[in-house]
Amino acid sequence: IRSNSTVGSAGPLTGLRILDFTRVLAGPICTQILGDMGAEVIKLERLGEGDDTRAFAPPYLPKNDAGDPSHISAYFAGCNRNKSSMTLNYTTPEGQAVVRRLLGKCDVLVENFKTGTLDKYGLSYSDLKKEFPRLVYCSITGFGHTGPYKSRPGYDALIQAMGGIMSITGEPEGQPMKVGLSVCDLVAGMHGVMGILAALRHVSVSGQGQHVDISMLDVTTALLANQGMNYLATREVQPRLGNMHPNIVPYQVMPGSDGFFILSVGNDPTFGRFIEVAQQADPSAVDLLKDERFSSSVARVMNRQVVTDRCNELTRLRPVAWWMEQLEKAKVGCSRILNLKEVFEDPHVQAREMLLDIDIASLDRPATVIASPFKFSETKVSYRKPPPELGEHTNEVLSKLGGFTDAEIAELKAKGAV
Repeated sequence: IRSNSTVGSAGPLTGLRILDFTRVLAGPICTQILGDMGAEVIKLERLGEGDDTRAFAPPYLPKNDAGDPSHISAYFAGCNRNKSSMTLNYTTPEGQAVVRRLLGKCDVLVENFKTGTLDKYGLSYSDLKKEFPRLVYCSITGFGHTGPYKSRPGYDALIQAMGGIMSITGEPEGQPMKVGLSVCDLVAGMHGVMGILAALRHVSVSGQGQHVDISMLDVTTALLANQGMNYLATREVQPRLGNMHPNIVPYQVMPGSDGFFILSVGNDPTFGRFIEVAQQADPSAVDLLKDERFSSSVARVMNRQVVTDRCNELTRLRPVAWWMEQLEKAKVGCSRILNLKEVFEDPHVQAREMLLDIDIASLDRPATVIASPFKFSETKVSYRKPPPELGEHTNEVLSKLGGFTDAEIAELKAKGAV
């Protein structure tokens, strides 16, 4: 493993055990983060099918150096390491009994079913809290467990639309645009981690568990941050600005003579340094510092189009590489716009060990996945298990954790419970 960890190192959550009912992305990314930090994660999957993302392919992980595809989807591999896979039919009484037996040895249950799904099988928080008073039960859903939309299914693109993200993303004259990542899923999963850790702190001081109710729409509304506050302060709907920033100018994509780059001018001193660089391309650029439309951050926002047009005229005078070299010397925020190949080849990304080579038994070569971004000085993240095969650990979990005998496991299988 090439990463900021050694195999089996003790992460900060070592000793914590998670019963993981999640699938697709928001829930699995939550439990993978917990697993990377040392928690033991038991992933419960549907018999015969497993997590939906096992079939979200192509692409598949390469099986060998020739690049032949394996049976493991890249999507599934990206959010399911550090987990044991157990197949379970929770709709049967026997399956529900297995869940209760396992919960006696677990600290946290995480689920991301549509609101009310587990209620039908006696596995809601209200059904379990008396029997397991210390249980932290985290639900990650589209709309939460209260409110008029609580029974609706939640999907990332849907939440981006309902949460306002698409209305402020895209070119001014173009279509509303979704973000290129499943950002609502990902941030909901991260909030799930934060909520679980906060609830565990409460357990440690009070002995009392609780329900952590994470709504993707709530999280997306909170994510509006300065854009949402701009509306609340003015009650004016923000138009789409393309690659521009609503409160800072210039802080956007700029044209060079041979391509594009990002320029991030966050304050007046930085703008002054940008002009010093621009003078090398056009000596008249210094005159902008005397123009009241350019002289302060507020004035530049008020005169956005004039400032943008003039700055674009300046940046078109030199190639992107020239701007990168000169702006970096002047300590002005800037970057080329990298594709994913360039991101993973970037020397800083590699120095920060953001790629992980992990051995998977069914592959002839290690699989490269994205590593954890957490860098702890003492309790390093821990990569212990590759993404599991469907049901790979069913017998092990039932016998070692649940205390089931071989005969009992055989009976559960005969009844279609596991």
